[in-house]
Amino acid sequence: MRRVLVTGAASGLGAALVAAFRARGDEVLATDRVATSSVEGGIDLVLDITSDDDWAAAVDAVRDRWGGLDVLVNNAGVAGGGRVDRCTLEEWQWITEINLFGLVRGTQAFVPILKEQGSGHLVNVASLAGLVHPGGMGSYNATKAAVVAFTETCGHELASYGIRASVVCPSYFRTNLMDSMQGSDEVVGRVVGGLVERSQVSAADIAAAVLAGIDAGEDVIVPDEAARQAYFLKWADRPAYDAVMRDQAAKLQAADPGAAS
Repeated sequence: MRRVLVTGAASGLGAALVAAFRARGDEVLATDRVATSSVEGGIDLVLDITSDDDWAAAVDAVRDRWGGLDVLVNNAGVAGGGRVDRCTLEEWQWITEINLFGLVRGTQAFVPILKEQGSGHLVNVASLAGLVHPGGMGSYNATKAAVVAFTETCGHELASYGIRASVVCPSYFRTNLMDSMQGSDEVVGRVVGGLVERSQVSAADIAAAVLAGIDAGEDVIVPDEAARQAYFLKWADRPAYDAVMRDQAAKLQAADPGAAS
């Protein structure tokens, strides 16, 4: 039985992860910035990952409930993006504050506990966008790539304390992540939304693969076949990968009737 805290647990992958951990007999503290949830049993603790005070309260709640923590799942995040000349600096700041700094805040809040007990596992949910970088998604790609780099750094830095770190990099799957999508580049929103809607992979599928990756001790968990194929192509045949990415970028431009020729 493990003691697990999951952020962004009200719906989507977060809710699926809570259900998967609990089905195995783990004790889970489900947290989210909203109190309403599709999770059976509801949200245990309201936690806005951009709030230092909320993270301090989460640490206190974990100490009071369990005395320690085995797995911290930094899952909460938002969707965003836009072509390089369309995505505003305000949009960059918004997505970075949540997708990167929110996760860093959580890690800094709980690492002292993990060091004290000499064990623990950080599980940071990034995206395939952290490994491969399609056009139109510069801000999202950048935050998710930063999560990949930060997680690897944590794994190296904290290994001597008995602490592991894994990053999760799924491709598009059916979730309500697009509800959080913000950005002035509406064409990108339509294209990405369509990819999410057409996916045959569910949040429960990804959650099951994440738990299997944790059990296997994987540092980089690429939980679905589409993500594995795209990642492999990048390293096995870089010219072919570049051709695919540039073709996708051209199609994005073609889908914008207001774009300059």
